[in-house]
Amino acid sequence: MIDLHCHSTISDGALLPTEVVQLAAQNGCTMLALTDHDHTGGLADARTEAMRHNIRFINGVEISTTWRGRSIHIVGLDFDEHDANLQNLLANVRHGRIERAQQIGDKLAKKGIFGAFDGAMGLATNPEMISRTHFADWLVQNGHARNKQNAFSKYLGDGKCAAVKHEWVDLGDAVRAIIGARGLAIIAHPMRYDLSATARRNLFDEFVALGGHAMEVHSGSCQLNDRLNYALAAERHGLLASVGSDFHRLGDYSGGVLGACPELPPICKPVWDYFRSS
Repeated sequence: MIDLHCHSTISDGALLPTEVVQLAAQNGCTMLALTDHDHTGGLADARTEAMRHNIRFINGVEISTTWRGRSIHIVGLDFDEHDANLQNLLANVRHGRIERAQQIGDKLAKKGIFGAFDGAMGLATNPEMISRTHFADWLVQNGHARNKQNAFSKYLGDGKCAAVKHEWVDLGDAVRAIIGARGLAIIAHPMRYDLSATARRNLFDEFVALGGHAMEVHSGSCQLNDRLNYALAAERHGLLASVGSDFHRLGDYSGGVLGACPELPPICKPVWDYFRSS
């Protein structure tokens, strides 16, 4: 019962870090990593709560990166959370989120929709982690969109009037920062990226060349066929295998069951066999 990818209110999850651990414990979890987007602020509280439930806790973070113009998420595991270089990189990514949000607000204002930036910031539990989802929620609440999907198709999606193309941290810089903090770098949910088969192989090859360690063979609610395909890809590229529910909130069925990921296919080499921390 292992889960190495989940989120709390420190980023875009609905539960406090302690509540995430409590729910994972209810589901029988024995090893858990909290991997909030671009932030490690929930690790201390989650670790303390995990000790109460006899859960092996692993430091985690999910870093927003850019690779060849595409957004790719890299999970860092089992790192020194006090490493200055890693924390500086994460702070820069968070600052970029706020800059993007301001630009989205400006674009919406030009369309006669005023107050979106302040409104979206008010909906973000952690303002540093403001995202397009917060804008979508605000647009729905204020009658500018029927639902989240409509908010993206009308305003926020790629090519729409309030879309802002954003360059996150370079993939290589993120991988090097994780390694520099004595952690393991993992490609998150590789099945979700809109990549051709060739581009996906190129991503894996470059990731390996940078020193990357693993890929998520299971993520969210992916099916057995996905797990088998990515188990083969991990073996082909010499990568370890990780698993994660990508849990954000109860009732969100795009994520898996917190703390209860399926077993890896037998050909996989589990990333947790290489963890240093207890």
